[in-house]
Amino acid sequence: MKKIAKRAALLGIFGNSFLFTIKILVGFLFNSLALISDAFNSLTDIIASVIVYISVKVSSKGADKKHPFGHDRAEPIAGLIVAIFTGILGFELMNIAFSRLLTSSQIIKGFLPMFILALTMVIKFGMYSYTIKVGKKIKSTAILASAADHKNDILVSFSALIGVIGANLGYYFLDSLVAVTIGFWIIKVGYDIGAKNVRFLIGEAPDKELMKKIKKEAFSVKGVKGVHGAKAHYVGVLLHVNIHITLDKKISLEKAHTIGKKVKEKVKRLEDISEAFVHIDPV
Repeated sequence: MKKIAKRAALLGIFGNSFLFTIKILVGFLFNSLALISDAFNSLTDIIASVIVYISVKVSSKGADKKHPFGHDRAEPIAGLIVAIFTGILGFELMNIAFSRLLTSSQIIKGFLPMFILALTMVIKFGMYSYTIKVGKKIKSTAILASAADHKNDILVSFSALIGVIGANLGYYFLDSLVAVTIGFWIIKVGYDIGAKNVRFLIGEAPDKELMKKIKKEAFSVKGVKGVHGAKAHYVGVLLHVNIHITLDKKISLEKAHTIGKKVKEKVKRLEDISEAFVHIDPV
């Protein structure tokens, strides 16, 4: 599973590097701000892909003396760094685009920028299809985030394509206007990534439906008379659960331990739960 995750992250690094190179060269060659903006979007994707690769590598490490609960926080920390880079870039692109709108700089007409953007959409669709499949298979939030980013890039490139086509038809302002739109979009994506990963880092509780499932699974174990004091919070992208179960005080300590172990195993089978702490209360 670790190899598959790394392969998906490396695909993002090399794929985005290739797209950035051709888009930045053609963008400057034809003076197209929409294409240059899309190229810088690919630059953030390279940074994001590198961080995702590192986070996948680190988070796959088991527990050790310094990290008794593993390295699961590596992924949301990486996501927060990506969000900051993304937001800064979005503001910079908008600043450049507004300046271009005021100066009314014209792009050089040509077919190549349109071809590059169309090619980008095709490549990104392939990257998205592969990455979403891998992310769902191994249930990696970092890889799924990369897949969502690939999907967003298709829309960004489509917007840039509209701007370039408009500029080639004589509507030069569309090139800069679309660049502003891309800037807004990049900022929004950065905010969404940041907000999601902050929730993971501060240990936010899961939704009520999952808590109901946790209680239901615990109560389904034979011998459990009641479930109370159930709490859960994110440690990285996975959950730690703390739960109290009530057992008949007349049963043996060994049997109580066995029931507690079964409850722990059933709860840990639920999606996104990495650890469960079960407390036994006799009644």
